[in-house]
Amino acid sequence: MSTLTQNNEYQDLPELVRQYLFYITTIKNRSSRTASAYAVDLRNFFKFYKMYKTTTKNNNVDFEHIKIDNIDIDLIKQVKLLDVYEYLNFVMKEKNNSAKARARKVSSIRGFFKYLTVNLRIIKENPVEHLEMPSLKKSIPKYLSIDESKELLKSKSLSKSENKFRDYCILTLFLNCGMRLSELVNINLGDIKIETGSLKLLGKGNKERVVFLNEACISSIKDYIEKERNNIKVIKDTEALFVSIRTGNRLGARQIQKIVQASLRDAGLSGKGYSPHKLRHTAATLLYQHGKVDILVLKELLGHVNVGTTEIYTHISNDMIKEAVIKNPLSNEKIEKLAKE
Repeated sequence: MSTLTQNNEYQDLPELVRQYLFYITTIKNRSSRTASAYAVDLRNFFKFYKMYKTTTKNNNVDFEHIKIDNIDIDLIKQVKLLDVYEYLNFVMKEKNNSAKARARKVSSIRGFFKYLTVNLRIIKENPVEHLEMPSLKKSIPKYLSIDESKELLKSKSLSKSENKFRDYCILTLFLNCGMRLSELVNINLGDIKIETGSLKLLGKGNKERVVFLNEACISSIKDYIEKERNNIKVIKDTEALFVSIRTGNRLGARQIQKIVQASLRDAGLSGKGYSPHKLRHTAATLLYQHGKVDILVLKELLGHVNVGTTEIYTHISNDMIKEAVIKNPLSNEKIEKLAKE
């Protein structure tokens, strides 16, 4: 049996679910974080299914303690599309799941049953083949203005920090390249090509892409390496770009989040819902609105699979809307003119 299927995190799951999680990590190249998220979704689905479709519903068993590791293919074959609808209704009303959260559950369930029908071929008909995604509200992404971005780069926490060059470099890469938090965490020294001004990133699904660095990025990387990183006595993760001055290990996502939050706080920007991901939104929005970057170019820069995902950054700024209204040929008409006639 595989290491993943023996993982204690998954021991309470049905064997076929454990096999599926192993499949998506080894064959589909999904990250362990994705596998864990799918495990949560499928665990809750089968707990619900057992609670409502078997004798468990009569035993007053607490939802969290429902045993599902004994669910076999015979019980799985009984799953119907209506059962999934009931489950989605349950998590919406009882667990307060948003449309986005329910959409991920749909993705997890569809992937699992596709695996059973297409890959293993142990069930003939996929019960969720026509299961639709919940409609998602397309909201305007939150982002920093140009002035706010400049204030962030002048944050007092940077000048006071013993890692000011490192922290400044982190903020600069977020604001200029629009990379994901996980992508910044995984940057290695070997990924940076100063001579060509390029940086290789490892995105979702282990897909690599190359982004090009502007002068601000190149300058901040050089300053950090030469003035801080090269002076760290013991570096355990020698490949990592961003490392802890104390441990010598690669900085993790949580550590970088704290750096960003401290900088936002000292720049007077806390409490506005900003985060590392909002810095990605900022880079994308500023590139589109002020850099006049084509939507297809922006798609490649951000590492999106579909251009539809990138379209959220094509929202029009309030200033542009205000200017359009002012240019309306009727904007100067007033009731006083009517009174004079």
